[in-house]
Amino acid sequence: MARPAFYSSEAREGPITRVMRMFGLVSMVCSLAAVGVLMMLSMSNNGPSAPRTKLAKAEATAAVGSLNFTAAATELEAYKSEHATYAGEVLPPAFGVSVMRADAVTYCLQAGIGGAVQHFTGPGGTPATGPC
Repeated sequence: MARPAFYSSEAREGPITRVMRMFGLVSMVCSLAAVGVLMMLSMSNNGPSAPRTKLAKAEATAAVGSLNFTAAATELEAYKSEHATYAGEVLPPAFGVSVMRADAVTYCLQAGIGGAVQHFTGPGGTPATGPC
């Protein structure tokens, strides 16, 4: 007795199965393309080059610079109480700032590199952008 055609290997790998495989391949490629486009859109709004990210980075740098200036100013005041001048004080690298100018009554601290340079003129000043 012969088996019906739907049990044969020819029936299992007929044109409908080929179409389904092709449809699966095309849908997978379209899905990957859609994911790629969505990822690019997300990175332009939230990635490292996004304006919000750059602003947050600049604000964080300013906040850290302010903390470093405060710690260094405290160190300079301690130095002045011992030596009656700010001149001659060299801050350790751990402060993250450099003494650019110091005399008997004022000093200027500088932190940062390149376009992110800040300075602090003391005593009693506030951090400002740019070099001393």
